[in-house]
Amino acid sequence: MTVPEPRAGLRALFDAAVRAAQPAHVLPAHLPPPPKGRTVVVGAGKAAAAMVHALEAHWPSDAPLSGCVVTRYGHVPPRPAGVRARVEIREAAHPVPDAAGLAAAEHILSLVQGLTPDDLVLCLISGGGSALLTLPLDGITLADKQAINQALLHSGAHIGEMNTVRKHLSRIKGGRLAAACAPASVLTLAISDVPGDDPAVIASGPTVADDSRCSEALEIVERYGIAVPDLVRRAWLALDPTWETPKPGDPRLAKARVQVIATPLQSLQAAADLAASWGLRAHILGDAMEGESVEVGRAHASLALAAAQGHGVFERPCVLLSGGETTVTVKPLPEGEALGRGGRAGEFCLGLAQALQGQAGVWGLAADTDGIDGIEDNAGALVTPDSLARATALGLDVATHQRRHDAYAYFQGLGDLVVTGPTHTNVNDFRAIWIA
Repeated sequence: MTVPEPRAGLRALFDAAVRAAQPAHVLPAHLPPPPKGRTVVVGAGKAAAAMVHALEAHWPSDAPLSGCVVTRYGHVPPRPAGVRARVEIREAAHPVPDAAGLAAAEHILSLVQGLTPDDLVLCLISGGGSALLTLPLDGITLADKQAINQALLHSGAHIGEMNTVRKHLSRIKGGRLAAACAPASVLTLAISDVPGDDPAVIASGPTVADDSRCSEALEIVERYGIAVPDLVRRAWLALDPTWETPKPGDPRLAKARVQVIATPLQSLQAAADLAASWGLRAHILGDAMEGESVEVGRAHASLALAAAQGHGVFERPCVLLSGGETTVTVKPLPEGEALGRGGRAGEFCLGLAQALQGQAGVWGLAADTDGIDGIEDNAGALVTPDSLARATALGLDVATHQRRHDAYAYFQGLGDLVVTGPTHTNVNDFRAIWIA
């Protein structure tokens, strides 16, 4: 097979990773037989609408099927031809929740009331569900949740820490949704976007027993300096049981099980297989990398530089692949400077480009597999051997753009944004470094 040029090849690797996690491919094999009673579908996430379409296409036409899921605005794909709509799809805001998400969560919780042992709840979960499935505990307002969520996103906290806090502010996360479904059976089909693929972390585990505690949530907000209402702080300090999540062994969750149907590693392997078909060595560095995005970019650059200069552990030509979820810590800017635009993938690419210093024969791509880097309209960005030189000619300084968290403007100026639109799945960050 002909080896593509690096720019096109990197995009093809990303597309292969996304394709491997599409609900239409991964969901049908995991569907159970219809139960004796009703089947109620609930769920949330950026892939939720595509998961519903795959379910509707393969569920027996004569078997009862109803319910509601919520996805991000603009993340509902066209319904496949000939597939009858049987499950309601709602849209809401991400990553900061809104009133539409609150209403959808209330509706979903109402749908699972009064079920019997003969009924089945199919819960379709994917990344993004934490913000989309928002239902605050009594005494917490939507505005409170929005402020806390925004602060968490800017704090540098990793996804497990953020979801520990979210679970202890919610009436539906951290196993509470599964508890509400009892005595019905619950099968959760999940597309993982979290390091380690822990079902308790994906979308804050609405159907999974939670072993974290209120005291841990309090420690996290204090460590990152995140303000919470006095009511919350008092409840967490008092270890108020009404604020605690269902724990392992809770009898209400005895009939709840989870199947993870797509993972970051599976998508990385699909990309590696494609690279191998071109005759390129493909090395998966890991599927659960965490850390500050710029620093992770610099670490990847050091590996690529060594390979390009012929003294590393990787022999060129090759491709280095990695996944996971990095973080961006937003710090106060000097007076007069405004915060820019961008997300984790763009920040990674800034760090990569700066550290590569125009090394010949090295290209890179980082993109979020949901098609959205942060809250922008791009999935990520491309780095080429001449990125820094072209940027300098345009008056773009990589260090300034790093400080302002303004990766979007930097790579937009270069014409190197990766724009895909919503992909209708989500297995988190995808990174590929091509060493020719």
